[in-house]
Amino acid sequence: MHAGVDADSLDRATQDFLAARPRLFGIAYRMLGSAAEAEDIVQEAWLRWQQADRTNLLEPTAYLTTITTRLAINLARSARMRRESYVGPWLPEPVDTAPDPQLGAERAEALELAVLLVLEKLNPVERAAYVLREAFDYPYGRVAEILETSEVNARQLVSRARKHLTAERRQRVSPTAHRRLLEVFLSAARTGDLAVLEGVLASDVVSYSDGGGIRGASKIPVIGRTHVSKYLVAFAPRFWPQADVRWVEANGRAAVLVSSGGNAMALLCVDVSAEGIDRIMWVMNPAKLSPYVESLDD
Repeated sequence: MHAGVDADSLDRATQDFLAARPRLFGIAYRMLGSAAEAEDIVQEAWLRWQQADRTNLLEPTAYLTTITTRLAINLARSARMRRESYVGPWLPEPVDTAPDPQLGAERAEALELAVLLVLEKLNPVERAAYVLREAFDYPYGRVAEILETSEVNARQLVSRARKHLTAERRQRVSPTAHRRLLEVFLSAARTGDLAVLEGVLASDVVSYSDGGGIRGASKIPVIGRTHVSKYLVAFAPRFWPQADVRWVEANGRAAVLVSSGGNAMALLCVDVSAEGIDRIMWVMNPAKLSPYVESLDD
Protein backbone atom coordinates (compact mmCIF):
# COMPACT_ATOMS: atom_id res chain seq x y z
CA MET A 1 0.00 0.00 0.00
CA HIS A 2 2.75 2.45 1.01
CA ALA A 3 4.70 1.74 -2.17
CA GLY A 4 1.68 2.85 -4.26
CA VAL A 5 1.27 6.04 -2.27
CA ASP A 6 5.00 6.77 -2.56
CA ALA A 7 4.95 6.16 -6.31
CA ASP A 8 1.94 8.49 -6.73
CA SER A 9 3.64 11.08 -4.58
CA LEU A 10 6.84 10.88 -6.64
CA ASP A 11 4.89 11.08 -9.93
CA ARG A 12 3.17 14.20 -8.67
CA ALA A 13 6.50 15.64 -7.47
CA THR A 14 8.08 14.89 -10.86
CA GLN A 15 5.20 16.57 -12.73
CA ASP A 16 5.40 19.63 -10.48
CA PHE A 17 9.16 19.84 -11.01
CA LEU A 18 8.94 19.47 -14.81
CA ALA A 19 6.27 22.18 -14.94
CA ALA A 20 8.57 24.56 -13.04
CA ARG A 21 11.79 23.52 -14.80
CA PRO A 22 11.91 26.16 -17.60
CA ARG A 23 11.47 28.88 -14.98
CA LEU A 24 14.15 27.38 -12.70
CA PHE A 25 16.63 27.17 -15.59
CA GLY A 26 15.73 30.71 -16.69
CA ILE A 27 16.43 32.13 -13.22
CA ALA A 28 19.69 30.21 -12.74
CA TYR A 29 20.96 31.07 -16.23
CA ARG A 30 20.30 34.79 -15.77
CA MET A 31 21.96 34.64 -12.37
CA LEU A 32 25.11 32.88 -13.61
CA GLY A 33 25.49 33.63 -17.33
CA SER A 34 26.30 29.95 -17.82
CA ALA A 35 23.96 27.29 -19.20
CA ALA A 36 26.19 24.52 -17.77
CA GLU A 37 26.13 26.02 -14.26
CA ALA A 38 22.37 26.64 -14.55
CA GLU A 39 21.84 22.94 -15.39
CA ASP A 40 23.86 21.98 -12.30
CA ILE A 41 21.66 24.22 -10.13
CA VAL A 42 18.45 22.77 -11.58
CA GLN A 43 19.77 19.24 -10.94
CA GLU A 44 20.58 20.14 -7.32
CA ALA A 45 17.09 21.66 -6.90
CA TRP A 46 15.59 18.39 -8.18
CA LEU A 47 17.56 16.36 -5.60
CA ARG A 48 16.43 18.65 -2.80
CA TRP A 49 12.84 18.54 -4.05
CA GLN A 50 12.84 14.73 -3.92
CA GLN A 51 14.07 14.82 -0.32
CA ALA A 52 11.75 17.62 0.83
CA ASP A 53 8.67 17.11 2.97
CA ARG A 54 6.05 17.99 0.34
CA THR A 55 2.98 17.01 2.42
CA ASN A 56 1.63 20.51 3.05
CA LEU A 57 3.21 22.33 0.14
CA LEU A 58 0.55 24.35 -1.68
CA GLU A 59 2.83 26.04 -4.22
CA PRO A 60 5.55 23.75 -5.53
CA THR A 61 6.82 26.34 -8.04
CA ALA A 62 7.23 28.96 -5.31
CA TYR A 63 9.19 26.51 -3.17
CA LEU A 64 11.39 25.42 -6.11
CA THR A 65 12.02 29.01 -7.19
CA THR A 66 13.24 29.86 -3.71
CA ILE A 67 15.62 26.86 -3.57
CA THR A 68 16.95 27.59 -7.07
CA THR A 69 17.53 31.30 -6.42
CA ARG A 70 19.39 30.66 -3.17
CA LEU A 71 21.55 27.93 -4.74
CA ALA A 72 22.35 30.29 -7.63
CA ILE A 73 23.34 33.11 -5.25
CA ASN A 74 25.76 30.75 -3.48
CA LEU A 75 27.26 29.53 -6.75
CA ALA A 76 27.52 33.11 -8.09
CA ARG A 77 29.66 34.03 -5.09
CA SER A 78 32.19 31.27 -5.83
CA ALA A 79 31.94 31.76 -9.63
CA ARG A 80 33.12 35.33 -9.15
CA MET A 81 36.35 34.03 -7.59
CA ARG A 82 36.87 31.55 -10.46
CA ARG A 83 36.30 34.21 -13.10
CA GLU A 84 39.08 36.34 -11.68
CA SER A 85 41.56 33.65 -12.78
CA TYR A 86 39.95 33.22 -16.26
CA VAL A 87 42.38 33.77 -19.16
CA GLY A 88 41.33 36.84 -21.18
CA PRO A 89 37.88 38.49 -21.19
CA TRP A 90 34.98 36.43 -19.80
CA LEU A 91 31.68 36.47 -21.71
CA PRO A 92 28.44 34.75 -20.73
CA GLU A 93 27.71 31.39 -22.34
CA PRO A 94 25.28 31.94 -25.24
CA VAL A 95 21.93 30.13 -25.47
CA ASP A 96 19.75 29.50 -28.51
CA THR A 97 16.55 31.43 -27.82
CA ALA A 98 14.83 30.72 -31.15
CA PRO A 99 12.64 27.91 -29.69
CA ASP A 100 12.01 29.70 -26.36
CA PRO A 101 12.85 33.41 -26.49
CA GLN A 102 12.11 33.97 -22.79
CA LEU A 103 13.54 30.84 -21.14
CA GLY A 104 10.69 30.37 -18.70
CA ALA A 105 10.30 34.09 -17.90
CA GLU A 106 7.34 36.46 -18.10
CA ARG A 107 9.46 38.89 -20.10
CA ALA A 108 12.65 38.41 -22.12
CA GLU A 109 14.57 40.67 -19.73
CA ALA A 110 18.11 40.11 -18.46
CA LEU A 111 18.81 37.75 -21.34
CA GLU A 112 20.96 39.58 -23.89
CA LEU A 113 24.66 38.78 -23.63
CA ALA A 114 25.55 42.43 -23.04
CA VAL A 115 23.05 42.68 -20.14
CA LEU A 116 24.40 39.48 -18.56
CA LEU A 117 27.90 40.94 -18.91
CA VAL A 118 26.86 44.13 -17.07
CA LEU A 119 24.98 42.10 -14.42
CA GLU A 120 28.30 40.38 -13.57
CA LYS A 121 29.31 43.62 -11.84
CA LEU A 122 26.41 43.45 -9.38
CA ASN A 123 26.61 41.48 -6.18
CA PRO A 124 24.67 38.18 -6.43
CA VAL A 125 21.77 39.34 -4.21
CA GLU A 126 21.23 42.52 -6.29
CA ARG A 127 21.37 40.42 -9.42
CA ALA A 128 18.82 37.94 -8.04
CA ALA A 129 16.45 40.77 -7.06
CA TYR A 130 16.72 42.29 -10.53
CA VAL A 131 16.17 38.97 -12.34
CA LEU A 132 13.14 37.99 -10.21
CA ARG A 133 11.51 41.39 -10.60
CA GLU A 134 12.36 42.33 -14.20
CA ALA A 135 12.30 38.97 -16.00
CA PHE A 136 9.85 37.00 -13.86
CA ASP A 137 7.65 39.86 -12.70
CA TYR A 138 7.57 38.77 -9.05
CA PRO A 139 6.00 41.33 -6.68
CA TYR A 140 8.46 42.95 -4.26
CA GLY A 141 6.96 41.08 -1.31
CA ARG A 142 7.74 37.75 -2.96
CA VAL A 143 11.26 38.89 -3.97
CA ALA A 144 11.84 39.84 -0.32
CA GLU A 145 10.69 36.39 0.89
CA ILE A 146 12.96 34.54 -1.55
CA LEU A 147 15.94 36.70 -0.58
CA GLU A 148 15.08 36.66 3.15
CA THR A 149 15.03 40.43 3.39
CA SER A 150 12.50 43.24 3.86
CA GLU A 151 10.30 44.55 1.06
CA VAL A 152 11.93 47.98 1.40
CA ASN A 153 15.34 46.41 0.92
CA ALA A 154 14.12 44.35 -2.05
CA ARG A 155 12.99 47.59 -3.76
CA GLN A 156 16.40 49.17 -3.06
CA LEU A 157 18.23 46.15 -4.50
CA VAL A 158 16.21 46.31 -7.74
CA SER A 159 16.60 50.08 -7.96
CA ARG A 160 20.40 49.85 -7.55
CA ALA A 161 20.59 47.18 -10.25
CA ARG A 162 18.47 49.25 -12.67
CA LYS A 163 20.65 52.34 -12.08
CA HIS A 164 23.77 50.32 -12.72
CA LEU A 165 22.41 48.97 -16.01
CA THR A 166 21.29 52.42 -17.14
CA ALA A 167 24.72 53.86 -16.36
CA GLU A 168 26.51 51.08 -18.25
CA ARG A 169 24.21 50.72 -21.26
CA ARG A 170 22.56 53.20 -23.60
CA GLN A 171 19.01 52.81 -24.89
CA ARG A 172 18.77 49.83 -27.25
CA VAL A 173 17.60 49.84 -30.87
CA SER A 174 14.86 47.61 -32.33
CA PRO A 175 15.69 44.00 -33.31
CA THR A 176 15.36 45.00 -37.01
CA ALA A 177 17.84 47.88 -36.64
CA HIS A 178 20.13 45.59 -34.63
CA ARG A 179 20.17 42.97 -37.40
CA ARG A 180 20.67 45.60 -40.13
CA LEU A 181 23.69 47.12 -38.39
CA LEU A 182 25.17 43.68 -37.75
CA GLU A 183 24.81 42.89 -41.49
CA VAL A 184 26.69 46.10 -42.42
CA PHE A 185 29.32 45.41 -39.77
CA LEU A 186 29.83 41.80 -40.91
CA SER A 187 30.27 42.81 -44.54
CA ALA A 188 32.78 45.56 -43.62
CA ALA A 189 34.67 43.28 -41.19
CA ARG A 190 35.01 40.57 -43.87
CA THR A 191 36.33 42.97 -46.50
CA GLY A 192 38.39 45.08 -44.08
CA ASP A 193 36.53 48.28 -45.03
CA LEU A 194 37.88 50.79 -42.52
CA ALA A 195 35.56 53.69 -43.45
CA VAL A 196 32.37 51.61 -43.08
CA LEU A 197 33.58 50.09 -39.80
CA GLU A 198 34.29 53.54 -38.39
CA GLY A 199 30.80 54.58 -39.51
CA VAL A 200 28.95 51.80 -37.62
CA LEU A 201 30.98 51.70 -34.39
CA ALA A 202 30.22 53.91 -31.39
CA SER A 203 33.16 56.09 -30.33
CA ASP A 204 33.65 54.09 -27.10
CA VAL A 205 33.05 50.63 -28.62
CA VAL A 206 34.68 47.65 -26.88
CA SER A 207 35.53 44.36 -28.59
CA TYR A 208 35.76 41.31 -26.30
CA SER A 209 37.16 37.94 -27.44
CA ASP A 210 36.38 35.12 -25.01
CA GLY A 211 38.71 32.30 -26.02
CA GLY A 212 39.37 30.92 -22.54
CA GLY A 213 43.07 30.90 -23.45
CA ILE A 214 42.86 29.48 -27.00
CA ARG A 215 45.36 30.73 -29.57
CA GLY A 216 44.27 33.68 -31.69
CA ALA A 217 41.81 35.22 -29.22
CA SER A 218 42.83 38.65 -27.92
CA LYS A 219 43.68 38.42 -24.20
CA ILE A 220 42.52 41.97 -23.51
CA PRO A 221 39.47 43.95 -24.68
CA VAL A 222 40.11 46.32 -27.61
CA ILE A 223 38.68 49.77 -26.83
CA GLY A 224 37.60 52.78 -28.92
CA ARG A 225 36.45 53.24 -32.53
CA THR A 226 39.93 53.80 -34.03
CA HIS A 227 41.60 50.87 -32.26
CA VAL A 228 38.74 48.44 -32.90
CA SER A 229 38.44 49.40 -36.60
CA LYS A 230 42.18 48.96 -37.20
CA TYR A 231 42.21 45.70 -35.26
CA LEU A 232 39.36 44.31 -37.39
CA VAL A 233 41.03 45.39 -40.63
CA ALA A 234 44.32 43.74 -39.61
CA PHE A 235 42.45 40.61 -38.53
CA ALA A 236 40.34 40.31 -41.74
CA PRO A 237 42.78 38.59 -44.16
CA ARG A 238 43.67 35.89 -41.61
CA PHE A 239 40.21 35.16 -40.30
CA TRP A 240 37.56 35.60 -42.98
CA PRO A 241 38.73 34.01 -46.29
CA GLN A 242 38.17 30.41 -45.06
CA ALA A 243 35.12 31.29 -42.97
CA ASP A 244 31.48 30.30 -43.53
CA VAL A 245 28.84 32.40 -41.81
CA ARG A 246 25.39 31.36 -40.64
CA TRP A 247 22.74 33.68 -39.20
CA VAL A 248 21.46 32.39 -35.86
CA GLU A 249 19.69 33.70 -32.78
CA ALA A 250 21.48 33.93 -29.45
CA ASN A 251 20.04 35.39 -26.26
CA GLY A 252 17.09 36.99 -28.04
CA ARG A 253 19.09 38.77 -30.76
CA ALA A 254 20.36 38.04 -34.27
CA ALA A 255 23.95 36.75 -34.19
CA VAL A 256 26.43 35.19 -36.60
CA LEU A 257 28.03 31.77 -36.25
CA VAL A 258 31.44 31.68 -37.95
CA SER A 259 32.78 28.26 -39.00
CA SER A 260 35.73 26.93 -40.94
CA GLY A 261 35.88 23.47 -42.50
CA GLY A 262 32.67 22.54 -40.69
CA ASN A 263 34.05 23.52 -37.25
CA ALA A 264 32.59 26.44 -35.32
CA MET A 265 35.21 29.11 -34.65
CA ALA A 266 33.24 31.96 -33.12
CA LEU A 267 29.79 33.27 -32.31
CA LEU A 268 29.66 36.98 -33.11
CA CYS A 269 27.18 39.03 -31.07
CA VAL A 270 26.87 42.81 -30.89
CA ASP A 271 25.18 45.31 -28.61
CA VAL A 272 23.68 48.25 -30.50
CA SER A 273 22.42 51.69 -29.45
CA ALA A 274 21.52 54.82 -31.43
CA GLU A 275 25.27 55.69 -31.26
CA GLY A 276 26.14 52.53 -33.21
CA ILE A 277 27.70 49.25 -32.11
CA ASP A 278 28.76 49.62 -28.44
CA ARG A 279 30.05 46.12 -27.78
CA ILE A 280 31.37 43.39 -30.06
CA MET A 281 31.42 39.98 -28.40
CA TRP A 282 33.30 37.03 -29.93
CA VAL A 283 32.52 33.79 -28.08
CA MET A 284 35.40 31.49 -29.12
CA ASN A 285 35.93 29.28 -26.08
CA PRO A 286 35.01 25.74 -27.27
CA ALA A 287 33.49 24.95 -23.84
CA LYS A 288 30.89 27.70 -24.45
CA LEU A 289 30.61 27.45 -28.22
CA SER A 290 30.14 23.66 -28.61
CA PRO A 291 26.99 23.33 -26.42
CA TYR A 292 25.43 26.30 -28.25
CA VAL A 293 26.16 24.79 -31.70
CA GLU A 294 24.82 21.37 -30.59
CA SER A 295 21.59 23.02 -29.37
CA LEU A 296 21.08 24.57 -32.84
CA ASP A 297 21.11 21.15 -34.49
CA ASP A 298 18.78 19.46 -32.00
